Amino acid sequence: MAPIFEVCLDSVASAIIAERTGGKRIELCAGLMEGGITPSAGLISTVKAKTSLPVMVMIRPRGGDFCYDDDEFEAMLQDIKFCHSLKIEGVVFGVLLPDGSVDKVRVKRLVEAAHPMLVTFHRAFDMVKDPFQALEDIIAIGGIQRILTSGCERSAYEGLDMLVELFKRANGRIIIMPGAGITDRNVNKIVSATGASEIHVGAGGTKESRMEFRNPYCSMGYAISAPEYSLKVTSEGKLGGIIQKF
Repeated sequence: MAPIFEVCLDSVASAIIAERTGGKRIELCAGLMEGGITPSAGLISTVKAKTSLPVMVMIRPRGGDFCYDDDEFEAMLQDIKFCHSLKIEGVVFGVLLPDGSVDKVRVKRLVEAAHPMLVTFHRAFDMVKDPFQALEDIIAIGGIQRILTSGCERSAYEGLDMLVELFKRANGRIIIMPGAGITDRNVNKIVSATGASEIHVGAGGTKESRMEFRNPYCSMGYAISAPEYSLKVTSEGKLGGIIQKF
């Protein structure tokens, strides 16, 4: 059977493209250049209204590492509470301790706060010291349906050996969902090697801004930033090329 394709995206336009192209679930983020942070209330509610796909909302208060202070953790709890109010299908999070292990206490609190929403432990998993111990810790916490991972490498293809081992060790106790750098050129190899039933894809592209006047002297971001008049959006061609492999 074809795997379920979860599409990582950060806009209403991308969500509509994902549904039209055959995506089966959305991971909704802001700040994809930072690896994804919590999207705004307005974005969450509008995507929910404009599409019929299940939505998994990223719960990550900032970019950087996954070791949070008390205020950041409280913000995560409040964002989960808001997702409940909109009847969101699920949330995506991960918390680590300074030693590179899973913060079992805080993750358990987030899982309890999220219930009965679905939960994905995100690519914080790829930053752990011992992925096999982290796998067991996440399973032991309970209430987490899947782990999103690239096999602790920059891309799922590079981490394929680790992914295969994680699938073996998980042995059906939790879903292992490969993600990062998956394209139409490698998706068949990844699914064939792992037997993955779910795949996380980005399929990023760009579209030209509608702005006619363009100030060449000013930018809204840091010195290294996305072009001001090139808008990020899911590529229907790239996403369709991946999904049509099955």
